[in-house]
Amino acid sequence: MILDGEVVQLVPLSIKHVPELTLEARDKEIWQFLPYGEVTTEEKMSNLIRFWLKRAENGVDLPFTVIFRESSKPIGNTRFLDINWQHKSLEIGGTWYGKEYQRSKVNTECKFLMLQYAFEALECIRVQFKTDILNERSQKALERIGAVKEGILRSHMIRNDGSYRDSVFYSIIIDEWEGVKSRLVEKLGQ
Repeated sequence: MILDGEVVQLVPLSIKHVPELTLEARDKEIWQFLPYGEVTTEEKMSNLIRFWLKRAENGVDLPFTVIFRESSKPIGNTRFLDINWQHKSLEIGGTWYGKEYQRSKVNTECKFLMLQYAFEALECIRVQFKTDILNERSQKALERIGAVKEGILRSHMIRNDGSYRDSVFYSIIIDEWEGVKSRLVEKLGQ
């Protein structure tokens, strides 16, 4: 499955994307709030992609490579994770982009494409997001698109440095989708 936008195309994640993704991932700041450690070598990128592909085989994740349409090159990853088919819910996360593509239309369009697919094709009733309590930029971005802050899970995860991470949870439910969709379309200028 491919999700097409004006700025990006989301294509199934593949091991063939390792070299180009590794080049985009070399800025260590990208990995500051993600639970994978610094994925700045081809070996680490290959291991991470193989892990996500294994989860995809088990039906709980659906990972994508983000392709920047202007250059046709891979610039990051995002995925549906913890897919719960019975309860029609999933999470969008594990998202990262090369430094050059942050704070651009890339993330807005990725979220729009994924939310549209989740609500309109998969018929989800709930899409959730979680972020490190220290990642204020991510929290503000989620609030800008219309996600509702649900609360904080204390000591939810262990960070790579061994400290305990509180996770802030957000969601969008089916009843909110049309409003969120309108807001995203407006932001994208479509």
